Amino acid sequence: MTSTTMELVPLLSLCVLTWSGSTSADVQGPEIKVKEGSDVTLPCNITEDIESKRFHWKKDGQKEVYVYDSGLSSSQDLSGQSDQFKGRVSHFPGELKNGDASIKIRNTKVADSGNYTCEFRDLPNQKFLVRLLVGAASKPSVTILDEGNDWALLQCEVHGASPKPDVQWQDSDGKTLPAEEPQVSERGGSYDIILQTTVTKTDTYRCVATQEEIRHQVHAETYVRINGFSTGHVVGVAVGSVLGTLLVVLLLAVLRAKGFIKCSKGQSKTTVPDEDPNQLVIKLT
Repeated sequence: MTSTTMELVPLLSLCVLTWSGSTSADVQGPEIKVKEGSDVTLPCNITEDIESKRFHWKKDGQKEVYVYDSGLSSSQDLSGQSDQFKGRVSHFPGELKNGDASIKIRNTKVADSGNYTCEFRDLPNQKFLVRLLVGAASKPSVTILDEGNDWALLQCEVHGASPKPDVQWQDSDGKTLPAEEPQVSERGGSYDIILQTTVTKTDTYRCVATQEEIRHQVHAETYVRINGFSTGHVVGVAVGSVLGTLLVVLLLAVLRAKGFIKCSKGQSKTTVPDEDPNQLVIKLT
């Protein structure tokens, strides 16, 4: 072996090792968060023309999401695509020459959430990974469950939300109100939440559901009128009435004692001769 050959062997070995290492690693892509019903693009790119190559997408390592193979695809020609994705997934034909194997999923569903892998037949040991989170957020519904003269019990319900939302009651100034412990139930990754609060003044109240993960917030509101006649008010009115009556009775007693009024019995209309014309005569029957 010549010296030139000896010098090339280490360099060749290094190239083989570098190439092998680059194809054995998974490429971690972004985590994408969208609202249910929207469209989403899952990215996958390499630096060569892939019009005549094969690539496929899978969800959670099992479900066949999409396959492209030298002009044929799951959209029209190839079988094996999971029923969950039929008619909702496509690639970008005009971008294949640029190495773009990205796909678009239309009308996303909560069930689409998961881990997606993009793989090329010519790169069997390399995977491009994308995490998809699809959130559902139904608008809260609010009701007045019960009410008294000086209070009202409000209830907010949120159904089928994913991921789990933070639910709060607020007044018209945006101040968070104290509330009961929320009632939470979970089914298949979707949450139902009931939250109650008691209010004591006339105002517009809103129930706010916030999902930070998908940057989504929605609310519903209701107007509550408090009459203001509480038990305390009723007692106050009663006490005031009694005191008023006592004052009238006391005033009459004082006036009678000083001779300003005179009480007489009977229904006779005959004028008493010695009556003072300036006296107030009260006849008792």
